[in-house]
Amino acid sequence: MAARGQSSAMARALDPVSRATEILFGLIMVLTFTASLNTAEAGHADVRLMLIGALGCNLAWGLIDAAMYLLSARAEKALALRTIHRVRQAQTPAEADDEIAATLPPLVARALRPGDLIHVRQQLMSLDAPRMPKGPAIADLLAAGMIFLLVFVATLPVVVPFLLIGDARQALWLSHGVAIASLFLAGHSLGRLWDRPWRVGLAMVAVGIVLVGIALALGG
Repeated sequence: MAARGQSSAMARALDPVSRATEILFGLIMVLTFTASLNTAEAGHADVRLMLIGALGCNLAWGLIDAAMYLLSARAEKALALRTIHRVRQAQTPAEADDEIAATLPPLVARALRPGDLIHVRQQLMSLDAPRMPKGPAIADLLAAGMIFLLVFVATLPVVVPFLLIGDARQALWLSHGVAIASLFLAGHSLGRLWDRPWRVGLAMVAVGIVLVGIALALGG
């Protein structure tokens, strides 16, 4: 049972839509830091400050995303408990079935037969009275940690060139290239969900090019 809970939490944590959009937001945020660097006038201290800001942005975004996951997971549990209580307190079986159907996606609810809802209602009525856990489950904490690592690692390559290359101008161009490639890959993976991977990927690249253009206008 615990293994099933951990598997469910990990699957929810790695939901492709949520994770792709969070990675896209993180990449754009980090790119705004690197794009603000004027390599024509930047000194070692300027590059260092930009690195601190970009790495801090990576860290903060990963922590925020992980914390929001924990909040949403707890909200989902609270909603599930409320649904169970309403089902048990329903005045009629039809009212209880309506409560169950209201929690399902519309397409799923329409596909169910009356007998399916009856079976679900009977199963809910047979369960022991559930209680809200005092704190986050181990599975949710592990999933939140995975989200933090995923978001942080996905955006980290944008600032790595500044750690490896001494020439700020060369590092900036390489960083821009890595950021644009990352934007395309994240957009491509997101676009695959509605059969438009190239269109969404290129749209994300367009956003990156706009930010790079701002950097060039500033002398980068």
